[in-house]
Amino acid sequence: MKTATAKIVLVTGGSRGIGKSIALNAAQRGIDVILTYNSNSDQGKAVADTINRSGGKAIALQLDTSKTSSFNDFSDQIAQVLKQEWNREDFDYLVNNAGISQRTLIKDTTEEQFDELVDVNFKGVFFLTQKLIPLIVDGGQVINISSGLARFAFPGVAVYGALKSAIEGLTRYFAKEYAGRKIRVNSVAPGAIDTEFGGGKGDGSHREQIAGMTALGRLGVADDVGMFVASLLSEDSRFVNAQRIEISGGMFI
Repeated sequence: MKTATAKIVLVTGGSRGIGKSIALNAAQRGIDVILTYNSNSDQGKAVADTINRSGGKAIALQLDTSKTSSFNDFSDQIAQVLKQEWNREDFDYLVNNAGISQRTLIKDTTEEQFDELVDVNFKGVFFLTQKLIPLIVDGGQVINISSGLARFAFPGVAVYGALKSAIEGLTRYFAKEYAGRKIRVNSVAPGAIDTEFGGGKGDGSHREQIAGMTALGRLGVADDVGMFVASLLSEDSRFVNAQRIEISGGMFI
């Protein structure tokens, strides 16, 4: 039975892959979930339905994180949902997971592709957090999903990797500026994860090659990240702040 004191997490891009795993694992730990999807409402609602059928509480909302002009309305929608569904005016955790990947060499990257990557992977994270942080409880937490590509480099992901480096820097600045409210801000950097998003899927030789770069000898799976992020959403991590935590099984060590 849920109580009025249940914690609430908002997970962007929570309809598939790592975001879906974060939402499901948070729910398994007794945290209520608001998750967003971009275009596939069926996927988003399926994740929410899975949580609700399991005795948790979840709601799926549409959000395109590249459209900063929609953030005022989205913030108002969150405030309304919190009041209607939880009789609250705030929530506890924000996980900025929504993102888009890149598969173009520097020489082939167009300005349009560059701008799209910036809008979703950096600008959207900045302004969505700015807009929602007044609704986060004092002592709450923001987790930004970064990437191992902020530390190591592969051809074809220059803009994406550079933006994830920027996200890690931004994480520290948010932690600094919101320290007065005791809001912790950390970044979690997945390595090679076996999802459609990051190109983890591939032929056997490619997968074997990536696994060989990892100390644990395998690609990661979504739950490797989702379970860890969910574990951060508690008082167990109460003194972890402004950190970059890599979940890669030990790539390139």
